[in-house]
Amino acid sequence: MKKLIPPFLFLICIIFMVVLRNVIVIQEIMPQPYNYLGIILILLGLIMTIKVRKLFNKIETEIHTFKKPRKLVTNGLFKFSRNPIYLGFLISLLGVWVLLGTLIPILGCLLFILVTNYWYISFEEREMEKQFGTKYRAYKSKVNRWI
Repeated sequence: MKKLIPPFLFLICIIFMVVLRNVIVIQEIMPQPYNYLGIILILLGLIMTIKVRKLFNKIETEIHTFKKPRKLVTNGLFKFSRNPIYLGFLISLLGVWVLLGTLIPILGCLLFILVTNYWYISFEEREMEKQFGTKYRAYKSKVNRWI
């Protein structure tokens, strides 16, 4: 499972959502042109993700899920969410859902939440506690996992 890094899961979920949209159309929930509001969510989520990536590069810490963290990041978007990259991906996926305009692609968002919450974040939190101990636990007590 370590080969399935979060950006790949994000892309898999998008593909899954598009396939579901084209195979199973249960109910249109967002007719055109309102579905184009999804583009705003997609861009917002991607901007969040890019912003965090730039922060990680600037402070020279590890962004890869399965590599050892070098620094505890608590500034920027990390003041509001312990996982702003995952939150950005999820916001973008919700945008894809709105853009697709039907109900069933929400399953791609749910898949992303489940895998991220119970696999990636759980793993990362254990590693952060090992690496940063009480500092991480104090941060964890102040900032929510998602929002």
